Amino acid sequence: KSYRPSLPPLASSLSGCFFTHDQHTHSRPSVGVYASSSSSAAAASADSSGFNAPKEDDEDSSSESNAHKTTTTGGGGSKMKLAAFLGACWKFVRPHTIRGTILGTTALVTRCLLEADPSLINWKLLPTALMGLFALLCGNGYIVGINQIYDVNIDAVNKPFLPVASGELSKAKAWVLCLGFAAAGMAAVLLNYGTLISALYAFGLFIGWAYSVPPLRLKRSAFLAFLCIATVRGFLLNFGVYYATQAALQGWGGGAIQSLLGNAPATAPAISAIAWSPAIIFITTFVTVFATAIAITKDLPDAEGDRREGITTFTTQYGVPAVATLGTGLLLSNYVLAVTVAMLNPSSAFHRPLFMMAAHAAAAGYLLWSRSELGKANCTQPAIKEFYRRVWNCFYWEYLIFPFC
Repeated sequence: KSYRPSLPPLASSLSGCFFTHDQHTHSRPSVGVYASSSSSAAAASADSSGFNAPKEDDEDSSSESNAHKTTTTGGGGSKMKLAAFLGACWKFVRPHTIRGTILGTTALVTRCLLEADPSLINWKLLPTALMGLFALLCGNGYIVGINQIYDVNIDAVNKPFLPVASGELSKAKAWVLCLGFAAAGMAAVLLNYGTLISALYAFGLFIGWAYSVPPLRLKRSAFLAFLCIATVRGFLLNFGVYYATQAALQGWGGGAIQSLLGNAPATAPAISAIAWSPAIIFITTFVTVFATAIAITKDLPDAEGDRREGITTFTTQYGVPAVATLGTGLLLSNYVLAVTVAMLNPSSAFHRPLFMMAAHAAAAGYLLWSRSELGKANCTQPAIKEFYRRVWNCFYWEYLIFPFC
């Protein structure tokens, strides 16, 4: 039986454990839960080399400069302090991390809606979708925030422009923000989504905590960090979005609180009974492999700070050239998979197989060129940051093209 997902009330159950990564620094797990069908976040700018997200240092140093101007200009003292605080909060939530989560979940929900029977789409669910987006942003803020609190010594070396590392935001205020994000996001999910989605959201918050906070601090192990990122960004995000759209279509919704009280409008089937479309199986597999490559390459720019803090990463163990080559190889295997799937086109799941082949071939070429440029620059720090940024460009590109394949 083929289910047809509806409006994206939750566009990311486990964007909820959706790790989003710094453009050129440590991976910061970012829980985003339930994005809406709003595609505004897909609007990262494009340039002549393809889809390019703004560099992290462009975003953060710009806001840092603005905050500095605000605090040093005379007049309107209280307004200036408020503006400086808001600027610090904006940097604290890492705006570029939100981009990947919303873009990914928007693409998944868009694909589901394109495959759905239009008569089944209930636009009255839009307010619920917006609450999902709110939960997404809260989860993202909690995860990247708690990472900054516990990574302050590493960030002092690798990312001194971040508000906690720079002293713009005290640890006490950072904790208040993080706990507020977690509480608000969890409340939004409990009131609007079913028990399974609420559990996945809570699991995402836990993973974000375990990744950064002692005694677990899973990021200290290269293998465990990779496992967290690949599992959450790869499988859980895509499963969560798909399950959520199925829940919206089939009327399994209702908050978890209502479900526990026996007031849910319908009983959700077992997970094993959910029918997965070939397109969703493809993107889940593709992104899981991609997340593995990101987990391997995420620390390329951070070797110095990691060594000082005793963080074991693939980069500190094997060096930049080897890790960059390994990550490139994994991604190339991903593109070979995509082209093969497009050629075979199982169950005619892809409506534009030629476009799918061409788009993935172009991404593979862009990736090879990026690795070549890194080698030509002798793996200097600016070149490493640029290479990692281009890896993320490829990630964004995949979600941009997915709804149209």
